[in-house]
Amino acid sequence: MRFTSPAALASLLATLATPLTISATTAAAGPCTRAVTACERWVTFGKGPARSMVYATYSLDAANPNLTRALIMVHGAGRNADHYFETANAAGFLAGALENTLIIAPRFIAGQDKPSANEVMWPEGGNSWRAGGMSPNNPTISSFDFVDELVRKLSNKKNFPKLTRIVIAGHSAGGQFATRYGMVNKVHDTPGVELSYVVANPSSYAWPSAVRPLPTGDANPVDADKAALGRDGEKVHTNYTFGAADAGKAPNYNRWPAGLENLAGYSAGMDTAQLVKQLVKRPATYLLGQVDVLPLGGFDSSPNAMAQGPTRRARGEAFFKYVNETLGAKHNAIIVSECGHNDRCVFTTDVVLPVIFPK
Repeated sequence: MRFTSPAALASLLATLATPLTISATTAAAGPCTRAVTACERWVTFGKGPARSMVYATYSLDAANPNLTRALIMVHGAGRNADHYFETANAAGFLAGALENTLIIAPRFIAGQDKPSANEVMWPEGGNSWRAGGMSPNNPTISSFDFVDELVRKLSNKKNFPKLTRIVIAGHSAGGQFATRYGMVNKVHDTPGVELSYVVANPSSYAWPSAVRPLPTGDANPVDADKAALGRDGEKVHTNYTFGAADAGKAPNYNRWPAGLENLAGYSAGMDTAQLVKQLVKRPATYLLGQVDVLPLGGFDSSPNAMAQGPTRRARGEAFFKYVNETLGAKHNAIIVSECGHNDRCVFTTDVVLPVIFPK
């Protein structure tokens, strides 16, 4: 029997515990899959110097004929782009998509975050980065302009001649970003690329009319959590009726970003009828955790959000039903089995992989 000396064993353990470092050369040759400095890329707005950072598996500015699709994954309220980048890469590994997909996780720094030189800060509060709010230190730039710029880079056929699909996805606060961006963005019809939107477990949506789900059926606040876990817990529930919201409880329930009144930021001055048409026309999939029915993980319990339903799952199901059945959209919804308010559970589930890595 062969024994390893204590010194050799200690050296081996130290090597295994050392984080993998990816060089710039390696990152250029293959996917850069960890949230390390080598995977950081900077996006400059206009002629600069304003800029924002993303993690990305490949360069945004170098020719890469192997890439056929891109996934832009927006983080949640914790603004932890590093975690969401690695979640997206875990999903890419499971889907066998790392070699032909450019995975991007933008960083929306805000609040007490420490910016790098010339890095754009994004707003919190009502018209925040989740809703296309304008930067407090670069007031001509909105958070939606950031993703517009990414779409323009990805549609550059000189660098990405085979890239034809772009998915913009987000979970929780990132899901809020994805649904509102999908409705209002100005780059959806960019030639040569097809955009789709994946909206996972947001606390609120921008409702396209003044009605809201009434507190009955699957939106009954008394047992909405229990109903979601019942016999048909893995199916999209549709027992929702709609009517006028209680403006006494939520006088601003239809103001942007919960509705289309008083549009602000990126969407300021837009025609609301056109926004409704865009919402209906643009492809969206709603990912709703089967057990995301508890007020956890930064759940929005404000009057405006509560007017949309008692739980995240109920809000998503009701929005999906209204947009499809009343407005005529052809959106999709998936109840992600056994998942709660957890991005890694949602995005690494088999049924979700073809949605975020479409053929």
